[in-house]
Amino acid sequence: MRRLTIKNNKEHGAISVIVAILMVTLLGFVAIAVDVGVIYSERAQLQNGADASAIALAQKCARNAADADCSTTSTLAGTLANQNALDGMSKVHAIELDKTARKVSVTTTAKEQGGTDNSISLLFAKAIGIPSKEVGARSSAVWGTPSRGPVILPLAIAHCKLNIPAGGAKGAEQVLEQSVNGCGGIPGGFGWMQTTSTKCSITATAGASSNSGIWFSSDTGASAPSTCTAADFAQMNNQTVLLPLYDIATGTGSSGKYYIKGFAAFHVTGYQFASIGWTAGSKVANKTIRGYFVKYVSLAQGFELGSTPDYGAAVTRLTL
Repeated sequence: MRRLTIKNNKEHGAISVIVAILMVTLLGFVAIAVDVGVIYSERAQLQNGADASAIALAQKCARNAADADCSTTSTLAGTLANQNALDGMSKVHAIELDKTARKVSVTTTAKEQGGTDNSISLLFAKAIGIPSKEVGARSSAVWGTPSRGPVILPLAIAHCKLNIPAGGAKGAEQVLEQSVNGCGGIPGGFGWMQTTSTKCSITATAGASSNSGIWFSSDTGASAPSTCTAADFAQMNNQTVLLPLYDIATGTGSSGKYYIKGFAAFHVTGYQFASIGWTAGSKVANKTIRGYFVKYVSLAQGFELGSTPDYGAAVTRLTL
């Protein structure tokens, strides 16, 4: 049996052309799958570095505006940016600092050995004419004194008991007593604030005395509010907590009020209220709190930033 064949030399090599066209398309998909993944990974690392750098510089500025790392030439920013890079390499492209507005912004960019500045090399995209891609991230942080936020116990500490040495990290350990007129006000070292909530905690606001919103009614009696349990007190055990400071106390009994001027950080080492008590050392007397005032930076998101007096407590947080 004879076979019939048709020869058409014009169609020779057609498959090669199709394969060549498809290879370009396939390389494009590979570039998307691999190189875009690399770009996103690099950007995530740079964002972590920018976040860490911004919050760290804000903390430095909150503690001491004259600190060498509270500047646009901070070496701490570069260290943290590199520590957040998988290959240990990144670049702090810019640090913007406004001490008046209490805001710092850090911009990080990619960096690799022998590569283009601020860019990362691409593996497959170079085959279609894209050898590298600029990658960067930016983060901002603000700092300030807490002006409003939740406190774990409705306690108001007398401002005259505040003991933080100038330039010191913390004050001497002291015992705050609830003795009458011991500090020129309703109580001696502290007093209880009235709360209508079923919870022990209270949201306190600090500000100018002309603002009626920062005057809090006192809770009559020397005993802790009935809403406060041993579990509520236990949150203070060997912890540094933010406590409202009152500068003026007026009236007596149910008509008493506290003017909350600001917040201070106090590290608790002991307390005793009837059957509720705890101590990290020697026993404390009833209706007293022992501890020391400290300077520290809180990352608590529950507190609003403001321009209230600085008593060693500061809030720092990332922002837009």
